[in-house]
Amino acid sequence: LMKKTYKISNLHCADCARSLEEVISGLDKVKHASINFLTEKFELEIDDLYFEEVLTKIKKIIRDFSANVQMFEVLSADTVEPTLKGNIRFKLLCKNVNIHQIVEGVQKLKEVSSVEFNSKHKELDIKLNTATNKQLENRIKSLIVAIAPKAKARLCKTQKNVANEGVKVATWIVGLILALPVVLAEFGAINLPLWAEIALLVTSALCLGWSTYLTAIKMLFRLNINENLLVAISVVGAILIGEKVEGLMVVALYTLGKLLEAKAVNRSRRAIKDLMDISPEYAVVIRDGVEVKVLPKLVKVGETIIVRPGEKVALDGKVVNGACHVDSQSLTGEAEPLYISAGEQAMSGIVVLDGVLEIKVEKEYAESTTTKILNLIEEASENKSKTETFISRFSKYYTLIVIASAILCSIITGLILGDWSTAIYRGLIFLVISCPCAFAISVPLSYFSGIGYASKKGILIKGSNYLDACARAELIAFDKTGTLTTGKFRLKKVVVNEEAYSEEELIEIVASGEQNSIHPLAKSIVAMIDRRKLLKPDNYKEIAGLGIEFELDGTEYFVGKDKESTTETKIIVKKGNVLLGSLYFEDEIKTTALNMSSNLQKLGVQTALVSGDKKLVATSVANALNLGMVQAEMLPDDKYRWLEGKKKEMGKNGSLLYVGDGINDAPSLALADVGISMGISGSDASIEASDVVLVDDDPAKTVELIKISKRTKKIVLQNIIFAGLIKITCLILGALGIANMLVAVFADVGVTLIAIMNSLRVLKDKK
Repeated sequence: LMKKTYKISNLHCADCARSLEEVISGLDKVKHASINFLTEKFELEIDDLYFEEVLTKIKKIIRDFSANVQMFEVLSADTVEPTLKGNIRFKLLCKNVNIHQIVEGVQKLKEVSSVEFNSKHKELDIKLNTATNKQLENRIKSLIVAIAPKAKARLCKTQKNVANEGVKVATWIVGLILALPVVLAEFGAINLPLWAEIALLVTSALCLGWSTYLTAIKMLFRLNINENLLVAISVVGAILIGEKVEGLMVVALYTLGKLLEAKAVNRSRRAIKDLMDISPEYAVVIRDGVEVKVLPKLVKVGETIIVRPGEKVALDGKVVNGACHVDSQSLTGEAEPLYISAGEQAMSGIVVLDGVLEIKVEKEYAESTTTKILNLIEEASENKSKTETFISRFSKYYTLIVIASAILCSIITGLILGDWSTAIYRGLIFLVISCPCAFAISVPLSYFSGIGYASKKGILIKGSNYLDACARAELIAFDKTGTLTTGKFRLKKVVVNEEAYSEEELIEIVASGEQNSIHPLAKSIVAMIDRRKLLKPDNYKEIAGLGIEFELDGTEYFVGKDKESTTETKIIVKKGNVLLGSLYFEDEIKTTALNMSSNLQKLGVQTALVSGDKKLVATSVANALNLGMVQAEMLPDDKYRWLEGKKKEMGKNGSLLYVGDGINDAPSLALADVGISMGISGSDASIEASDVVLVDDDPAKTVELIKISKRTKKIVLQNIIFAGLIKITCLILGALGIANMLVAVFADVGVTLIAIMNSLRVLKDKK
């Protein structure tokens, strides 16, 4: 199977996205098709042999659906503006050039919305969110040559994209003007010949809702029934039964509502994008003593980048020269500037405030903090909550149910009243009220906003299903080392049992064995020794929860826990069965976690410490943080079984959260309803197994996580209850003849707009 991701923009509404997805999913050879209206993301899986053939069919379906819908392949993880205002096309005259680098480089420009390369015609199609001009054309041309010196770019003549919104507004205004004489004639204010009234009526109705009718007809030909068809039937039906003013009013208000709805959704997209605007546009790398500005992706591990005030750190690395304050708010949500200096780590995405830093790059751009964060947020839309999934599935059958219900309403009313004109009118009211957009947009938008807002606070949530689970949290269990404590162990003392060894030699043996470990204790030991003194261990073997075995120059060693120690953090060193000595350490509790437990308890969440450390040490930490339960001296299997038992006790109504950072925490993170890992000290395995990542390793962020999740869930329920009650009330009033078409339109577009505005409250800081 070939899997590709596309960006699809200018879709009319959430129901249109669903309809289009349904039609494409029904094509032969299409294994999977998913369109996310909010993120404008289109995922496609097609059999390899038929990919180009089926893709051509899909593009035709999209063109038939609407000439204004844009679709292009996503070659970069960067988000782009959905609003298109013009385009530029270049013919690339070159050979052996990395097209992906050109695409990514051009797409970094703020004026550029999307970039697509047509391999057949060797053309670079650049869509803009601003008007084209000669200066911009020259800038892009120069950038292409700068990225690929062998490339030659020749400007092609292109037609600007149709300003879809502008055309709709213009024709809508014309439709209103043409409708005025019809309305006046209907109320007897003026006299119009019958032919003139009919001509004005038809022309006005077409101008007011041409895009709605076209979409309805095109989808109907593909046996797809959606919201557009409901409105089209209502308008035509109202006019045919003599309710001319009502029919024009429905389409006029519906179109206006959809224009406002599109603006509201785009506003929310921009608001969420602003929260996630952490991706650096360039990096200044020092090569051969010269500063060169390049794309972050082109910087190699080991190179040195220089960052000046106001610039973002482009890649993760260690500061080798300089010291200054940095703004990490976009990553961690912390408003207080941090001070970093030589020897400390610098994450990509932070902004230098008052100095110059030279940073040695330790991770490629694809593995950088910013890239991982953006990827996690992008993937979050795929893990939907039960509420979101239900709304999505129900929408597929909703329209058919509505049409059937409207027909039934008309028949029953006609039989009771004997007035079929009134019966049809009430059925048409039923159709307009029942349009599903209030649910289809507001529910996923609320979750999308919640995930975006959490990312601003340094909390990365991998899906709305986990946001829901956090809202139901009953118990949060914490690992100790590296999670509640700093994980930066300080060596208190060394006890040597064999006179042949010195303290330094004992530490070197331990550091040689532990040099590739990511355990906090191991990192602290290795940091004490010059790496050049370390020997390479052979036959390395990790014994889960106990320690490690390895060989140095053919001699077997064991480094690990002392089963007999009950009061201190201590590791022993053995050569074969001979005890060489012991190392004693102490760890510090993270100060941010001091009030965490009491704040969680106020939210109705209990706390527990689940640690492999000695009972007295674990109890001391738990008491200092006021945690409710303590489980000490637990191996990874013990932790897993304890959490498993707690999950069974809670049942399905509550959820269990587990917070950890090490490889040995991965099974527990995967088992918990929500696994929460540390973003800095966390291992790759723990981050992969987790559902939430705390970017700055602050366990107290779990309080913010619970608050955001509860608030998001509350707003989701508000939208569902509000939209449902209004629609049900208006349906009853319509069936009884009390509500008219004006009420019906409010119950559709009015309720949708209010629900969207309510969803955006998730993005606001609650004081």
